[in-house]
Amino acid sequence: MTQQREKAMPVGPASPGGVGCALTLTLATPAELVFQVAAARRPDRLVEDSLVVVLGEESVNPVELIDGDHGRQHLVRAGPGTLAVSYQAVVARWDPALAQRLTDAARIIGLRPSRYCPSDRLAGFADRHFGRAPTAAEKVRAICDYVWNHVIYDGSATAFGSDAIETLVTGRGVCRDFAHLVITLCRAVGVPARMAAVYAPGLSPMDFHAVVETAIDGTWWCWDATRLAPRQALVRIATGRDAGDVAFVTTLSGHVELATVEVTAISPGELPLDDHEQFVALG
Repeated sequence: MTQQREKAMPVGPASPGGVGCALTLTLATPAELVFQVAAARRPDRLVEDSLVVVLGEESVNPVELIDGDHGRQHLVRAGPGTLAVSYQAVVARWDPALAQRLTDAARIIGLRPSRYCPSDRLAGFADRHFGRAPTAAEKVRAICDYVWNHVIYDGSATAFGSDAIETLVTGRGVCRDFAHLVITLCRAVGVPARMAAVYAPGLSPMDFHAVVETAIDGTWWCWDATRLAPRQALVRIATGRDAGDVAFVTTLSGHVELATVEVTAISPGELPLDDHEQFVALG
């Protein structure tokens, strides 16, 4: 249960399955911000957690908002001053039998173009390269393989406003760019797709991570064209159409500068092996 405490719950080797983050922001003016850093409230996954927000020396009480995919947003009004956000949680192993089913509403959203995923503009390219695959699963695997083989992971080669077309043209990007391109190509060949922000045990260097979910035979399955972390160990934070929906912090008003970000993600037990071909449900 998210609550205010004097000290954040320790997460580390003594707390298997620990995930969390520490953010520092400079608020030049009073500001309104939304944070998406808390693990989603998935059944039997989230054991306990703690969110602490402090402005200078004073505690700030965030307002928690929960969406239909169990994601949690925290609305904070504070400033000016230095804002520190600390989130830590203990999570359990994910039961793949609890894979999320596709609804009609989610199917419609998952097929529409979005800001960073202009699937309508890549329809011809996608159909030529992947449209002949006989099943949705084969289309998705072919798309993930294509992105893995044609895009280089490069943290210096992306910008905040880059969309999937720019990633396809430049052949470079970070996890969100890989995810945007996979989502765009999947939607363009009729496979509903969406983005998930996650904690990723095994990721190096450690950071927030972005992966893709596609709907196949009525169930959402997770894919990661970067292949940087095993999907079985991922912990869902937020779910949306693209990066615009799952940003870990959004400024609604005021002048804000992000100063520091530190992310922790430790798997409960040994990290699993992942061939990135099998079906894996995201917890």
